Amino acid sequence: MRIFKRPPLVGVDSDAALAEARQLIGRRIEQPARRAFLQRSLTMGGLSLLTGCSISDNAGVEAALTKISRFNDKVQGLIFNPNALAPTYPESMITRPFPFNAYYGEDEIRLVKEAGYKLEVAGLVADRKSWTLTELRAMQQQDQVTRHICVEGWSAIGKWGGVHFADFLARIGADTTAKYIGFRCADDYYTSIDMATALHPQTLLTLTYDGQPLPPKYGFPMKLRMPTKLGYKNPKYIQAMFVTNTYPGGYWEDQGYNWFGGS
Repeated sequence: MRIFKRPPLVGVDSDAALAEARQLIGRRIEQPARRAFLQRSLTMGGLSLLTGCSISDNAGVEAALTKISRFNDKVQGLIFNPNALAPTYPESMITRPFPFNAYYGEDEIRLVKEAGYKLEVAGLVADRKSWTLTELRAMQQQDQVTRHICVEGWSAIGKWGGVHFADFLARIGADTTAKYIGFRCADDYYTSIDMATALHPQTLLTLTYDGQPLPPKYGFPMKLRMPTKLGYKNPKYIQAMFVTNTYPGGYWEDQGYNWFGGS
């Protein structure tokens, strides 16, 4: 499990929140091994690594830790620089083969047929028409070679190509003052991102990998690629997206992962 290091939090009573969590844990968690883990983890940086592992059956402890995790999300959003670019690399540094990664095994990859496929668009947008792959491929395309960073501790460099997501949002008349964009996928995965990341110049609605149509194991028919986010925030097999001001959560986020998920 990858440990995130976050900058100090300014202007907030983080000590009080930490003290509350420590008090609840010390009073209600008896297992020595679990208590030792929490003692090592309970810093504002360490709390951001509570990535879906159930650390307690006690609702009070979970509520305290969730509160701090969501607070971290807010701070990450505040310090996110929408103009800062993630590093790019020469094609000679591409990881071959690029790893497959999902919440299921490679033998369970979901196969989506191109014939009849349409990307559904909903929420706070002016044009809710569905999009075919042909229409998306007709838009201006760009490639990028960037590093995918997994919360599990590994990373790999790959080449993705597709539509600048900000261009697509402009095309559908998305309300870019909205807070969130949510995604639903053919493999039952779902997640959501902040609007600032959606508009980032390196965020791509990808249709290709390494110059070829996106292979099924990498998310055909499309994957949202964000080098500013950890891997679990990059949805594959996208079937629908929606713009909203209501917090949509996510598959792992609803199990305790940090929602912002910056890399």
